[in-house]
Amino acid sequence: MVEEKFVVTPWEVRGAVDYDRLIRDFGTQPISGPLAKKLEEILGDAAYLVRRRVFFSHRDLDLVLDDYSKGRGLFLYTGRGPSGPMHIGHIISFYFTKWLQDKFHTTVYIQITDDEKFLEEKRNLSYEDTQRWAVDNILEIAAVGFEPDRTFILQDTEFIGNAYPMVLKIARRVNYSLAKSVFGFTGETNIGFTFYPSYQILPSLLEKRRCLIPSAIDQDPYWRIQRDIAESMGYYKAAAVHSKFLPPLTGMQDKMSSSKPETAIYLSDDDKTVRNKVYRYAFSGGQATKEEHRKKGGDPDVDVPFQWLYMFFEPNDKRIEQIRAEYKSGRMLTGDLKDILIEKVTTFLSQHRQRREKARDLVHLYKKDGTLAREMWKRDFAKS
Repeated sequence: MVEEKFVVTPWEVRGAVDYDRLIRDFGTQPISGPLAKKLEEILGDAAYLVRRRVFFSHRDLDLVLDDYSKGRGLFLYTGRGPSGPMHIGHIISFYFTKWLQDKFHTTVYIQITDDEKFLEEKRNLSYEDTQRWAVDNILEIAAVGFEPDRTFILQDTEFIGNAYPMVLKIARRVNYSLAKSVFGFTGETNIGFTFYPSYQILPSLLEKRRCLIPSAIDQDPYWRIQRDIAESMGYYKAAAVHSKFLPPLTGMQDKMSSSKPETAIYLSDDDKTVRNKVYRYAFSGGQATKEEHRKKGGDPDVDVPFQWLYMFFEPNDKRIEQIRAEYKSGRMLTGDLKDILIEKVTTFLSQHRQRREKARDLVHLYKKDGTLAREMWKRDFAKS
């Protein structure tokens, strides 16, 4: 049997992703059994994201939870590459990280990789583009509601003066052969881009505690390199929990793209736009006609509206299984399922927009001196 080909890199996701195969290929571990139960107990209302295997893979999560239970603590790190407007697929991991912050009562470092997006030649963004999108994206992230005192948003081009000594120490430990094998750099890759991984590794070393990184699994190559060098630098190997990709509206292949409006719902989309996109583009697992659907039922495993509900928008397990059963039996039509999703998404976006307006006056708090997060990195990192 020939395995279907798919591509998952930090800069490209293409094809139907086989997540079990990624676990094997990347050498991670599934979040399952007693470990999953322990994380679910900590997460409370957000546990459905683990129970449904939206966050499905990990590195050293068991060590993180052991540190937490023994009072050694942990810190969190995630990030965003400001290449365009943020969509729902981008923001889910930030809400999950915020829930982790609430449960663990710990610091969060959020890296805004404006340098990477400028250096990534395929996107052809100007430096001014990346600065404009950084401002926009930081506001969206602030709207999630992270605790300002325990959260530090570091924008690479602004933070580089503080970061450069440690970035150099990281870079010196990573030879080109390793970086080339992990990231696929070629003779055509600009030297800024080949150097950049040294910077993305840096936030995992901001404290002398274990770092837990919630992210989509395409970012895992960075942590593989970090884990090779961290202990030689006097730090812990980074731990991670990996999420699946929320499928694009157009089907289960690839992932949503900011540059393809038909694949995504942006955080700035109004109710009418959401409705039009879902009805026009959302791939259906239903039958060709109403009569045929009533007779044969739909397939929720390929139906994008159902997958969006399952992966984020319907946390109630009983309700999601009721929707699944009604759709498979044909009692629920495709239009009914889309209407359920539209109501969930528009409510979520309305609440996010309200928080975004309030966050305008709070953004500066995530960057200013005096907060706990800033003091932690000054204590543990700036003296290294």
